[in-house]
Amino acid sequence: MHGPVHQGPSSTPCARRRLALPLLVAFLTVPLLAGSAYAHAVAEGDKGYIQEITGINLLPFIYLGAKHMVTGYDHILFLLGVIFFLYRMKHIGIYVSLFALGHSTTMLLGVYFHVGINSYIIDAIIGLSVVYKALDNLGAYQRWFGFQPNTKLATLIFGFFHGFGLSTKIIDYDISPDGLLPNLLAFNVGVEIGQLLALAAILIVMGFWRRTPSFFRHAYTANVVMMTAGFVLIGYQITGWFVS
Repeated sequence: MHGPVHQGPSSTPCARRRLALPLLVAFLTVPLLAGSAYAHAVAEGDKGYIQEITGINLLPFIYLGAKHMVTGYDHILFLLGVIFFLYRMKHIGIYVSLFALGHSTTMLLGVYFHVGINSYIIDAIIGLSVVYKALDNLGAYQRWFGFQPNTKLATLIFGFFHGFGLSTKIIDYDISPDGLLPNLLAFNVGVEIGQLLALAAILIVMGFWRRTPSFFRHAYTANVVMMTAGFVLIGYQITGWFVS
């Protein structure tokens, strides 16, 4: 289905040149992620609009859910890690469905029952999910511990945490209880639409990349970049927790 990557040192000038672009992307991307760790947080304009309306408003909540997922860098990074070595649409569908089941369940329950969880802790765990998946793709657990974690179960469990991340943002909207359940379901539909849009973009790019000889040469570097971004997100949230 998919497998971890292993890469030895590159010693030729040509190989070093091929590594230059991914390393440059890593150098530029990580600081941007550090400054955009709240890219999927509540925008003030959206927050003000949602707080003003009452009753059932399906389309605004669908739009809000889609926007929330598409701009959620941590969610997209985890999704990228999950499908990185998945080639068959059947397998992609299984893993993405498990992720969707996880985050839909806790998002709906978390908001409906107003389960308050520290957003810094949840977002740090979401960052940890990115680190976990990147290390899994690198084959770290097999080398370090001699076993392979259940990837389907891990995707579902981290999906639960991603859902709590979504619910904390929705609770921050302080939406009206009038029409709450239909609006939540609409928001969830929007999240799934946003996830499908992000997934489609990822698959298109990955499809072109996988056809080139550079895929396996740079897969190691790409997952190191992903892991680094996850650590940056964790550090950003922990720092925010202590200074808040």
